Amino acid sequence: MPNGKAAGERCIQLAADNRCMIFGKPERPAFCAGLQPSVEMCGETNTQAMIWLTNLELLTRPD
Repeated sequence: MPNGKAAGERCIQLAADNRCMIFGKPERPAFCAGLQPSVEMCGETNTQAMIWLTNLELLTRPD
């Protein structure tokens, strides 16, 4: 996604199982590489992780 992605838009680099298809590759955006999993971010379930990531997107979207 050369121009980034809008908040709430699914990344085109996510596979059907939500794994990053460019993990570890040089074209992976620095922002994504900087995300480090933690209990705060991931929670205990996929749903909790998606809620956290959605809130992060909303809080950091440009005005």
